[in-house]
Amino acid sequence: MITLKDSIEIRTAPERVFSGLIKVFSSEEYFKRWHKDHVKCQWRKGKPFEIGSVLYVEEHLHGKVHRMKFLGTRVEPNRKIEYRLLFPTSIICPRGSFVMEPKGESCIFTATLSFRLGWVFSIFARGRVVAIRKHMKEEGENLKKLLEEGQI
Repeated sequence: MITLKDSIEIRTAPERVFSGLIKVFSSEEYFKRWHKDHVKCQWRKGKPFEIGSVLYVEEHLHGKVHRMKFLGTRVEPNRKIEYRLLFPTSIICPRGSFVMEPKGESCIFTATLSFRLGWVFSIFARGRVVAIRKHMKEEGENLKKLLEEGQI
């Protein structure tokens, strides 16, 4: 198993990051603003970021549209969101998380994705790994900009 991780400091409180994520994942307009490669998102079951809720997402990754479903598995409001990806994506990428850690007047926002097959995946899917890392970094930078500029 390998885990891709991206962290960024955002000049706002963890509560604003958490509520910003709810807003981003509750509106296709905000979802698309978050990243140019985002296409669609909608809650298929439950409310945003509740245990057992299911989120459907479409986004462009490494030149292809990916359709994914996420199941909320653990939520600590204003601190942590953990999810499991559902079949068929779960074959390669079983889980991920968003973590918000206070740091003075700021928040360290960390996104993670875990992939099966460890080194085999990283060798045979090198282009995909690079594209996913780039996408995660851009999402962090864009979230920072949206929150710090009061756009969400």
